[in-house]
Order: sequence, then C-alpha cells, then structure tokens
Amino acid sequence: MNHTQFLRQLPPEDKAALTERSDRAGLRHLGPYLLCLAGSSAGIALAVPLWPVLVPVQGVLLVFLFTLSHECTHQTPFRTAWLNDLFGHAIAPILLLPFIWFRYFHLAHHRFTNDPERDPELAGGGKPDTVVEWLLYVSGWRLWVSSASTIWSNAWGKLDAPYLPPRRHAAIRREARILLAVYAAALVSLFFTPVLFWLWILPVLVGQPVLRLYLLAEHGLCPAVANMFENTRTTFTGRVVRALAWNMPYHCEHHAFPNVPFHKLPDLHRLTRPHLVSTAPGYRSFTLRYVRSLRRGG
Repeated sequence: MNHTQFLRQLPPEDKAALTERSDRAGLRHLGPYLLCLAGSSAGIALAVPLWPVLVPVQGVLLVFLFTLSHECTHQTPFRTAWLNDLFGHAIAPILLLPFIWFRYFHLAHHRFTNDPERDPELAGGGKPDTVVEWLLYVSGWRLWVSSASTIWSNAWGKLDAPYLPPRRHAAIRREARILLAVYAAALVSLFFTPVLFWLWILPVLVGQPVLRLYLLAEHGLCPAVANMFENTRTTFTGRVVRALAWNMPYHCEHHAFPNVPFHKLPDLHRLTRPHLVSTAPGYRSFTLRYVRSLRRGG
C-alpha cells in the first residue's frame, strides 16, 4: 500500500483526530527545550567550570531549532497561527534561514520529494555520492555558503525560483534585508564583546554536522519514486532525539500526511508502520550504511 492508498482508506474521524493542533502541546514541548538552551547559554556566559564542554551542547540545541522552524512552515506545532509565525521568524536569524522563503522552498520539497529535476533540496547535485562530497556536506560548509547566497539574492537579486509566488516577492525581499541588517549589527557587536561568538557563532558551526547527519537520513539512499513510504525514511531512535527533533524521525509519516502535528506523529506511526518501506534502526546504522555506499561508489 502506498501513502495515497493509505490516506484514502483512513476513516474521517481518524484524520480529524490526527490533525488536531494544540498550543498546549507545542508550548509544553518547547518549554523544557528553551530551559536547556537558557541553561547552556548561562553556563557559557558565566564561564562556569568546564564551560567549553557546553559549546557543542549549545550548538546542537541551536541547530535543531531547524526542526521547529520546519514544523512552523506547516503551521502545525501550535494551533494559534501567529505563534507558528513568531517562532519561525525568531529562528530565522539564528540559522540563516529566512522563514517566508523557507516555507515555499519546503512546500516544493514536499510536492516533489526526491525528484532530481524538481525537488529544490536536490538543486546543485543532490546528496553526496563521494567521500569528499560527504565530508563537505557534513561539515556544513556548503549549507552556510548556500544560505548566505540565498539571503543576499533574496535581498538584492532576481526572485525567479518557480516555487516562490510573485505575490510574496516583496515580503521575501524585505525579510532578507532585515536579516542582513541583523547580521551587520551582530558583526559590529563583535568589536565590543565576544558574547555572540561564544553563544551563537561558534556553537552553530560546531553543532551543524550533527544536524547534517540527522537530515541526510531523511531521504538519503531513498529511491526517486512518488510513494512517500519509499522516498522518505523513518529512523527508529530514542526519546531524546525524538524530543530534540520534534518527532521528525517519523519522517515517512510526516511526508505522507504533513498536516499531522508533531505530537500526533507517534499515533500516525502506529498506523503506517506495516506499510513503511524505507526505515533505519538508528542514525549510527544509517550513517555507516551511507559511508559504505560512498566507498563502493567513489
């Protein structure tokens, strides 16, 4: 059974229950996350004993805000629309991820998942297929270059990506220019205090490889077919990683039915599990498999 057949046979009452959004669930999940982030930030800022070990912790917490921003593009983490927009825009400067632009980029990714011609995530060559390309991917270098280029192009260049609606061009351009102003102010601040370097710049550089490895499992080594149960991977992992990633390791489920909020994905997983084609028993297992495929291929 493919994902469209699965959705077609799903009773309306089950669909309604699965797509019920909740401010309470979203804030209950976000609260401990922000407390952990505040704790690591305070530890670094106050230079507590052994504070350098908090830098990678800070980095992982910061870069995995990507998964919340991703959910906000779907308007699913919170029932109240402005909360989704608030957190999506708040995360944007941290990760060089303009929220309005990312919403349309990501919706195109959902529409054309793993299609080498139309999925914007595969633009510029797709997933790494040699060891050197994999190392560059995992380092985050290409991501930062691409993100900076996107913001600059959105601010001053031509907005010609087919997934960007003309009616939103002005908002996308304004968003990019605001981000550039934020980064200019951040750069100036470094001449007076290194606080942003230790709390933001260095941590996101250190943490990005962890996010890169996590994201590669979502579609890496999956076939270019229309069935979301095949072109997307669910990775079985522990509670900590699922909490960190807002249940997005249930990625087949998310792609099959993207209107389902994060807190309902475990329920959807119980229904879809017999039909999943692409799965991995863990991120370590997937990474080893991917690296082995690189050695064979290049």
